[in-house]
Amino acid sequence: MDTLRHWRDRLIPAAYGQGWMPFYMLGYLVFLFMPLLFDYTGNPRARGIAALLLPTLATLVAFLPLYFATYRTRGRRQLACTLAIAALGYALTPINPFANTYVIYAVSFAALLDRDLSARSIVLVGVLGLFLVEILLLGFPLFVFAITAVIGIAAFFGNHYYAENARKGAALKLSHDEVRRLAALAERERIGRDLHDLLGHTLSLVALKSELAGKLFERDAHAARREIDEVASVARDALSQVRRAVTGIRAAGLAAELASARLLLESSDVAFRYELADAGLAPEVETAFALAVREAVTNIQRHAQARQASVSLVVQDGMAVLCIDDNGRGGALTPGNGLDGMRERIEAVGGSLRVDSMPGRGTHIEARVALSPEARTVRADGIVGAT
Repeated sequence: MDTLRHWRDRLIPAAYGQGWMPFYMLGYLVFLFMPLLFDYTGNPRARGIAALLLPTLATLVAFLPLYFATYRTRGRRQLACTLAIAALGYALTPINPFANTYVIYAVSFAALLDRDLSARSIVLVGVLGLFLVEILLLGFPLFVFAITAVIGIAAFFGNHYYAENARKGAALKLSHDEVRRLAALAERERIGRDLHDLLGHTLSLVALKSELAGKLFERDAHAARREIDEVASVARDALSQVRRAVTGIRAAGLAAELASARLLLESSDVAFRYELADAGLAPEVETAFALAVREAVTNIQRHAQARQASVSLVVQDGMAVLCIDDNGRGGALTPGNGLDGMRERIEAVGGSLRVDSMPGRGTHIEARVALSPEARTVRADGIVGAT
């Protein structure tokens, strides 16, 4: 299998995101050999097999390099490959009426040209127009052209919308990467400001008291001792503040996790909304909730087959209540590391976790944790974020 992937990536680079699809599309070449059984009128084939098979195989040998080159090239070379494939169809049509297969390939590739839609449409009309002229000159029935035009135009617009979606997806990924970069930059700046505010005054005070203790050491040892004790007290207090700050930095933020969840789900065509009350959560509780959201959203994206999902955090009767819902397939859940880890984290902060999942009715996850006395004064309807 690895060998097949190696040759696939050599013919069509993995960076193009095409996978095996271009190879599946080669299956349409089977239509080139239909005249071995029937002519274009549907009657049994009377012409000799060699008269059809040899020219068809000759064009096929020329087609395959052009086909893969069309995926790998851009600009004028891609246009040249597309027109060369159409020329193969024109050359083979007098011998093999099903050579319109090449014309359809050329029309579908026209949608992938590195030009705007109007220029690609001109190539589409030109390729089909020349084929119509050939059909008329050869005296073939017009339904040969009609079938070619219908299938070709459908393939053209199918590839057009695929290419547009791919471009939009690439632009969206770039914007997501930029958002993450800016968020990381803002977080680094915030950490820098917090540490400066936290340690700047404290370290200045330590320096001053240390200098004062040094001056008092010869004249008043008792006063110098007192200053040294104060320096030690200030240093211990600063260390405690730094530890609290680092704990806050390391804690997974619920708001940031919800923003990531939105990017993940909406990129998978899952509508997502959330409501986040200002519950004054302790860092360890917020981390447990954030990791629960991460695990649940990952499961929704991978397994639920949902079209909608929501997350809400409210305050009820002195409890912070986190609810995660989706309208996916639901059904019996098999306990695993993800669900067990979620439950263990919630229970570690004194909370409880309940999971309800009914077949065809989605999944409901509810985590409850008691708030500290200070946080219980927060109003339950204080929504700070919604989308």
